[in-house]
Amino acid sequence: MRIALTPLAMALLCAFPAVRAEEAATLSAVSVTAKGYASEDMETPVSTTSLDRDALIRRNAQNVGAALRGEPGLSVASDGAQGQNPVIRGLKKEGVVLLVDGMRMNSAQPQGAIASFMTLGLAERVEVVKGPASVLYGTGALGGAINVLLPQAKFATGASFDAAASYDSASSGARLTGIANFSRGDHALMIGASVARIGDYDAPSGKVDRTGYDSDAILAQYRFRIDPSQQLRVSLQQQTDRDVWYPGSKKPHASPLVGSTTVHSPKQERTLYEIGYNRKGAGETPLNLDVRAWRQEVKRTIYSHAANLGRDIGQADASFATDGFDAKADWLVHPLHLLSFGVNVWRMEANTPRLLPTPANNPTNPLGRSDPFNGGEIDALGFYLQDDMRLGKLNVLAGLRHDTVKGSANWMGNPTRNTGLDRDDGAVSGSLGLIYEVAPLLRPFANLSRGFRAGEMRERFEASPRGDGYFYVGNPRIKPEVATQFELGLKGADSAFQYSASLYRNRISDYITGQQIVGAAAVAACGAPNAALCKQTVNLGEVVINGIEASARWQFARDQWLSAGYSRLRGENKDLDEPLFQMPADELSLGWEGAVAAGWTADATVRLVAKQDRVATVFARGTENETAGFGTLDLGATWAYAKDQSLRVALKNLGDKAYHEHLAEGVSGQEIEASGRSLQLVWKGKF
Repeated sequence: MRIALTPLAMALLCAFPAVRAEEAATLSAVSVTAKGYASEDMETPVSTTSLDRDALIRRNAQNVGAALRGEPGLSVASDGAQGQNPVIRGLKKEGVVLLVDGMRMNSAQPQGAIASFMTLGLAERVEVVKGPASVLYGTGALGGAINVLLPQAKFATGASFDAAASYDSASSGARLTGIANFSRGDHALMIGASVARIGDYDAPSGKVDRTGYDSDAILAQYRFRIDPSQQLRVSLQQQTDRDVWYPGSKKPHASPLVGSTTVHSPKQERTLYEIGYNRKGAGETPLNLDVRAWRQEVKRTIYSHAANLGRDIGQADASFATDGFDAKADWLVHPLHLLSFGVNVWRMEANTPRLLPTPANNPTNPLGRSDPFNGGEIDALGFYLQDDMRLGKLNVLAGLRHDTVKGSANWMGNPTRNTGLDRDDGAVSGSLGLIYEVAPLLRPFANLSRGFRAGEMRERFEASPRGDGYFYVGNPRIKPEVATQFELGLKGADSAFQYSASLYRNRISDYITGQQIVGAAAVAACGAPNAALCKQTVNLGEVVINGIEASARWQFARDQWLSAGYSRLRGENKDLDEPLFQMPADELSLGWEGAVAAGWTADATVRLVAKQDRVATVFARGTENETAGFGTLDLGATWAYAKDQSLRVALKNLGDKAYHEHLAEGVSGQEIEASGRSLQLVWKGKF
């Protein structure tokens, strides 16, 4: 992808003749997530990953987690086909900020993946920042940030259409997406829609029940051009998923009358409304401004189905509403200094009515109201300042942020408590990164970054059974986690070769997790019926994650490319002197892509995942088991039979390898298998 250089890059070309225009033209694709505005990866002293629309369509992934699987430093924690949570450098959903068009996704996540609510079939791009990113994105960004960029209305006179359709044999799944853009004068309108009908998929050992679901999404955006430098916009995003099951949540129940329980969602919805204004600056010191107000509503029916009873023995109709306001600006105050600054404020309110057997000692009893908490609310306010500096061939990125996060509730239950539920936390985040251009193919970089994460709604207030079979009780006084990462790396790019490699160490203090308690403490915290399997949200003293990752892409002949990616990380629980719970296994991927005939390209990808035998024993108490290594091979061919139209055929998991990811959820040793061999057909076209 080649796009226009940023104002800072243009100024640098003038100020430093040694940086030739033809060299700058080979710089990598632009990310808007790493610095908060469009910036080239080769001028960014942090590790990033980006997938454009062509790559997303080619991978034919149904959700963000599946799309990012196999990328260096990234993995996936799954509890079903729809529930694929992306993991960044070993940190899972609570430690990653999820964004859609720069607006954060807020919701408690008992099962499934909130990232799957992001309408991936319509996405223009997915961008990932790896490592603490709290300077720009506030609480939660310990592992990094993932931003799904959806289509925007464009001022291109007339009408244009972009469509895609796909089918995969493993799930008999079909998806159709379409995006239309209409523009005339100072008005632009974009409308998009996506429909997916996914069936239960086939694994090597047979069909995996309850992995199918239906998904429908719509997008709309209207832009009005006030003048050449100013625009107003109004946006709507809506996605509805139906009949979603999470087979990885299947757990044995203490009562033989129940047998086992599995979590499912008959219906879940996300709706987002946005109104925004942006101004593009001009002159020698341009000031760009973007302001938005938004509201996001997430509604989920979260039911617990009893196998032997053939009905639900737990029902929760949870809803989460977040109101937000963001204002940010970037100002080229000097040809060598690009300042950016902004404010983010949001409030999330939760409504969690729940039905459980009443009295609770008999699961066959009628369901009665048993809400986990009432009046839950989290308020956040953050201010940041960042300076992007160029000192000769040295690019320096320095940022500072202050956040205030407050949690409160009227009461929390099981047992009921209505005092001591408020907590305010203030946090300072910072980052300092340097990248030096020795040559276009040799750019060493280093960064030191600090991020934090205040407790989420469930960790603070909810008392309820969870997917691992334990009853968890919240802790409204939980302290925020603080992560400090140091990273050293190399990057480089020219017309035939691009690469990135880095080493990092991330130290997290006051690590938030659930820890089993027993005896009188368990009875007091979870109540007598749940005391045998009781966990409380606690802060551990310290965990450390060390890692190495690398990726490269080489054009060894005309229209012939080789690629490789590697990830290795080690997590340590310093409190218990053992491996950190649920760390991804070492992984290597190798790929080839090239032209094979007029209008035809072909590709092959090998993914090799090592055995994971570094598992927690003391902390996990038998809930984490070793996983075997595995390898998969994917083959594909694409035929560009007309301008802007193509047809792709691919075979995924050609060898029909039986495996599951180490982070797949489920009873230890009984995790669900990943999909087996699948024939996929993908068509895309522009008109």
